[in-house]
Amino acid sequence: MVVQKKIFIPDIQPGTRINELFLLVEGRQGQARNGPYWQVRLQDARGTLEGKIWSPISQAYPELPVGEVVRVQGNTDLFRDQLQLRIEQLEILQIAKDEVDWELFLPRSARKPEDMLLELEELCARELQHAPWRKFCRKVLRDPDIRTRLLLAPGAKSMHHAYIGGLLEHTLAVCRLTLAISAQYPEIDREVLLVGAVFHDLGKAWELSAGVQRDYTDPGRLLGHILQGVAVLEPFLAKSNELTPGLQLHFKHLLVSHHGEYEYGSPRRPKTTEALILHYADNLDAKVNMTSQLVEALPEETSWTPYQRSMERQFFRPERTPKTDSRRPATTTRAERPAMRNFLDDLHPPEVQPSTKNNE
Repeated sequence: MVVQKKIFIPDIQPGTRINELFLLVEGRQGQARNGPYWQVRLQDARGTLEGKIWSPISQAYPELPVGEVVRVQGNTDLFRDQLQLRIEQLEILQIAKDEVDWELFLPRSARKPEDMLLELEELCARELQHAPWRKFCRKVLRDPDIRTRLLLAPGAKSMHHAYIGGLLEHTLAVCRLTLAISAQYPEIDREVLLVGAVFHDLGKAWELSAGVQRDYTDPGRLLGHILQGVAVLEPFLAKSNELTPGLQLHFKHLLVSHHGEYEYGSPRRPKTTEALILHYADNLDAKVNMTSQLVEALPEETSWTPYQRSMERQFFRPERTPKTDSRRPATTTRAERPAMRNFLDDLHPPEVQPSTKNNE
């Protein structure tokens, strides 16, 4: 059975009749005045779509198998300025998971995770002049379990970089931001700041599962990525006899304070200049990624995004200044996803060869 899609979620307009394949990523039952209903969330490689199965049709589905590819029929309309699908029929696709082209249903970074991990290693080797920091980063990034997890890890469940390779994409962006800020303020410790940027979200590779559902793990729910990240790095720090206690202490402070405020889940607020910079760089990249995806997903004739509760506002797509340079942009847009690669191959990715440069 060949799995094909005719339309992706960002291209669906209100009033469209839908007969399409999606990945079912969430299904919750509710109760309305006219009977029970299902609230579902559907996904493909380029977006998500909320849908409802109203009574009496909902009563034909005693349960919904989250993580399955389903064929959905229904009509779309706008509800509170957001596209919603009124589902008339939902059919589980009877096909083995190893026969599904997951590139159609799982969002991923526009760049290969293997390339981004190699770039992260090379960045550390090039920018870190203090040998103990360089050795520490190399040992952590060459650990087989850490490498495997980093290749697949999303940057978040739904807010920003919520796709395979998103954690590496976000990490590289925060590293570049901190390096740019370091050039403006030469008095700061750019090396501990850079190492903090490299590992500030490492715990997300344990906090979130990277498979079909991309949900929180039990340790992720109970501990969170900040504590998990510190726990993963602690053995490497303990074996690093060359890193002084003072440097290790500052580094750990960067990790535990990068969320900035207690109400945002930060165990501590930033209490050094470097910690402040890391917090704002992390927050800036997350917000830019979120708003860029929202605007890119807008239909051509629409200028405003739906209301975003997390930021308490809508976002506007302004007129762009014409480009005078006809060269192709260096970065790949989200619209070019998905790349033609098989996600199942990445579930057990071949080992990425570490950089062979000797930077001792």
